[in-house]
Amino acid sequence: MTHASSIGKSWLLTWRWRVVALAAMALGAPAAAADSYSTDWAPAAKSEARLIAGGGALAGFEIRLAPGAITYWRDPGESGVPPTFDFSGSNNVADVSPRFPAPKRIEEPDGSEAFGYEGGGVIPLKITPRDPTKPVTLSLLASYAVCEKLCLPAKAKLTLTLSGGESPYAAKVEAALAAAPRAIAPEAFGALTGDSAGGWRLCTPRAPGPPRDLFVEPPQGWWVTAAPAPGDAGQDCFAISLHDRPKDEAPPVPLRLTMTGGAGPVETTVIAR
Repeated sequence: MTHASSIGKSWLLTWRWRVVALAAMALGAPAAAADSYSTDWAPAAKSEARLIAGGGALAGFEIRLAPGAITYWRDPGESGVPPTFDFSGSNNVADVSPRFPAPKRIEEPDGSEAFGYEGGGVIPLKITPRDPTKPVTLSLLASYAVCEKLCLPAKAKLTLTLSGGESPYAAKVEAALAAAPRAIAPEAFGALTGDSAGGWRLCTPRAPGPPRDLFVEPPQGWWVTAAPAPGDAGQDCFAISLHDRPKDEAPPVPLRLTMTGGAGPVETTVIAR
C-alpha cells in the first residue's frame, strides 16, 4: 500500500529511520566476481548480497539475511522501505526489469505490518540487451532495508558480466521467477465492486491450494489496505479499505492487485470506481 500522505503512518517512518540516519553505510569498491557466474557477497547491515547469472538475459539479485531479520517487497507495508536498483553504469543494457517474488505479511516489533521476505531470497532481473549478440555487463547499485528490532540501511555495489554458458545458479533464479506473480486480465482476477464505506470489495472463485491473501498498491499519496471478508460459498472475498487520499484526487483510481495462495500468485491492475 502507498500511504505517503497518511499522518498516522509517517510518524512510524520518522521513528524508524532516525536509526538509518545514524547508521548510513559507506560503499567500497564493487564486489568482484567470485566465479564467472556470480559476484562475491557484498556485506551490509545484518545481510549480504550478490549478483548471480540466470542464463540468457536473466540474472538475480540475491540477499542473505541474519537470523530474525527481514527485508521488503516493492510495496513495503506500513513502515518499511522498498529496495531500489540503479543499473545506469551497465554496458549493453537497454532495460532491466526486476520481478519480485510474491511477499508475505510480517508482524514487526512495533506492531506494524510489513510486506516482505524472511531469510532472504532472489529477485530475478529480466534484461533487455542493446545488442543481443554481445555480452552484457550489469553494474548495480542496490539500496535496501534490513529490519530486526531496528531498521538499518544496506547497500551493495556489484558488477557482473553475463557472457553466456550454463549458469550453476539458473535453477535458483528460475525458481524465484516462478514465485513472482503471473499477470492476468482484470476480468480473470475477480469481481470488484464499491461498498457503502467508500472502499471496495473483491470476490474471486475459490481455488485449491494455500489460503489466499490480497495486496493492493494504489498511486502515490493514497493509503489502502486489504483484509479477508465474508463471502458466498465457493468464493474468496476481501474488503479493500480507503483510509486516505490526496485532497484534490478521487476515484476512479488504478489499483495494482496481487493475490497469493490458491493455484499460485497472480497480479493485475484494475480501475476502482
